[in-house]
Amino acid sequence: MGKYQFEICTNSVESCLAAQKGGADRVELCAGIPEGGTTPSYGEIAIAREVLTHTRLHVIIRPRGGDFLYSDIEIRTMLKDIEIARKLGADGVVFGCLTANGEIDLPAMQELMKASQGLSVTFHRAFDVCCNPEKALEQIIELGCNRILTSGQQPTAEIGIPLLKELQQQASGRIILLAGCGVNEKNIARIASETGIQEFHFSARESIKSDMKYKNESVSMGGTVHIDEYERNVTTARRVMDTIQATNKE
Repeated sequence: MGKYQFEICTNSVESCLAAQKGGADRVELCAGIPEGGTTPSYGEIAIAREVLTHTRLHVIIRPRGGDFLYSDIEIRTMLKDIEIARKLGADGVVFGCLTANGEIDLPAMQELMKASQGLSVTFHRAFDVCCNPEKALEQIIELGCNRILTSGQQPTAEIGIPLLKELQQQASGRIILLAGCGVNEKNIARIASETGIQEFHFSARESIKSDMKYKNESVSMGGTVHIDEYERNVTTARRVMDTIQATNKE
């Protein structure tokens, strides 16, 4: 294992294949990227597991976009999704729950952790909107999570360098900090050198145009939320490789 570990946030099986080709150690498979990532479909997980022959597969468990305050029925859904991810061969799962006051929801997390025994668990960027990151770090360690995905409670990990450095020192090897959000080939070396963090989460995506010849651009599939229906973002092996190689400049 090298000095650094690289996780790619993938939005499709196509992106999983590019991540693997580019040299990623792990992928986090998500649907609903515009919402910050939601639980992918049964089929997406199954096919990703088939094609990822030497790259670890982690699956986000997030039933919807928005906040991380979940109802009992949403927790039941998450428990079922963890069960399915396990059956399909996922190596790990990614989730996080908060209370209305921005604390770690310990009862919900304990239930999800019990269901995840034997899987690697990442507490996701719900951490970045909790009220007390230092206290939350200790609670997440106590819960038994393997890592925390965080931007240092800032819009990007680069801006979050000061808190990331503090959290890395506080963690003192008891849990892995996974720096993510806005990590790319231009800033990964700086984040690594200034924080001491050794695992990174990034998407390495590029926009590709639709092959559709006929286009009706007046209709949006999202209703009031307008996105370009004839363009999509996918991970490319080239950008994965470029970002990994940029750590050599650190």
